[in-house]
Amino acid sequence: MLWIKSLHIIFMVTWFAGLFYLPRLFVYHALAEDMISQARFKTMERKLYYGIMCPGAVLTILTGGWLVDLAPSLYLSAGWMHLKLLAVLLLLMYHIYCGSLARDFKQDKNRHTHVFYRWMNEVPLVFLIICVVCVVVRPF
Repeated sequence: MLWIKSLHIIFMVTWFAGLFYLPRLFVYHALAEDMISQARFKTMERKLYYGIMCPGAVLTILTGGWLVDLAPSLYLSAGWMHLKLLAVLLLLMYHIYCGSLARDFKQDKNRHTHVFYRWMNEVPLVFLIICVVCVVVRPF
């Protein structure tokens, strides 16, 4: 079980690294005015989203599900786990939204300013705090 837990944490860290970095790339992409920079950001966003974030998300969810499957009565009856699962669901929706924003940039259809992406960059922190507090403190 500790190996699975370790893998779950490693994959979660990988996923969050991408969730923190992609909006930062969006900030710089929204500010870029030359075609060379815009093309570079499109490549970086694509590689980050599909090469790091998506595998990290899938593996985080799979190992998390595996952990729950090992002791379903322990985890599924705990209130903190319900909050954590809700946070993961919302985080997954945020992840998908980031993918749609990357697609907008790819098609040169960005509708937001760099300020929007600076604020958006803070969203994963809220989910990270909720998940860590739920697992470590187990408040309820």
